[in-house]
Amino acid sequence: MNVQRRLLPGISALAAFEAVARLGSFTAAARELDLTQGAVSRQIRLLEDQFGRQLFERDSRNVRLSTAGEIYAEAVRAALGQLRDAALGLMSNRHSGILNLAILPTFGTRWLMPLIPDFVESNPDITINFVTRIGRFDFARERLDAAIHYGLPDWPDADSTLLVRETVAPVVSPEFLAGRAIATHADIGRLPLLATRPGAWTEWFEHQGLSVPTGPGMQFEQFGTAAQACMAGLGVALLPQVLISGELQRGQLVPAPGRPMQSRSAYYLVVPHDKRGHPPIASFRDWLLRHVPPEK
Repeated sequence: MNVQRRLLPGISALAAFEAVARLGSFTAAARELDLTQGAVSRQIRLLEDQFGRQLFERDSRNVRLSTAGEIYAEAVRAALGQLRDAALGLMSNRHSGILNLAILPTFGTRWLMPLIPDFVESNPDITINFVTRIGRFDFARERLDAAIHYGLPDWPDADSTLLVRETVAPVVSPEFLAGRAIATHADIGRLPLLATRPGAWTEWFEHQGLSVPTGPGMQFEQFGTAAQACMAGLGVALLPQVLISGELQRGQLVPAPGRPMQSRSAYYLVVPHDKRGHPPIASFRDWLLRHVPPEK
């Protein structure tokens, strides 16, 4: 067997290996692949003979990956996933391809999703698959092409395109405001404070030239939940204006005294270097930049 053939095993063998590695059972893998257990075992033996390495450790009751098998299984899963995505694109007749995009929960639902119908209409040959991710992750491991990320433009081995700068401001419900004496921004320190990011209120009070209050507050994981709590009258929330424009327009939330503050971080489209030439990403980036609000 020449070197090139040895390094390129058959798809059937790789599919059998991936199934056994994932399920931890030859019997379960055979059932999933609609093969006999003997056929699956033969495929695994072919791979082990081809590489000259033991991929599984077997005993009378269990089967588990060897150290070499664990390393190989991770690469095989990624490769088979890419082949499945390519096949889906061909079968769907999506000539321009597929874009697997990570989005932030609140930014995705409140800012991006209302715009997506326009992208779909103007780019009918591109299919976008959305997943939710918060913080950094491994693009290759997650099999994702790009991400909308909140932070600084310092994601390693990736290009960051600025989308929206974030300005935060304190807001309250009209009922909460009417029932309390909030004449100046200094009065906010006496009220229940709602936040989603640790240290956000500290930064805002310092920006106002005020001492930071030491009283308890409520912390929320997502802006949408904090906005709902604020509308319910639980306190004063420090929220990005771009994400609560609807509530402000409808009068469900109103500004509290105090100057808005631009955050150090912003929203970026992040693309790993090895995806720079992916045509769907270029189309999506160009479309996004036509829809971002102009900087003031």
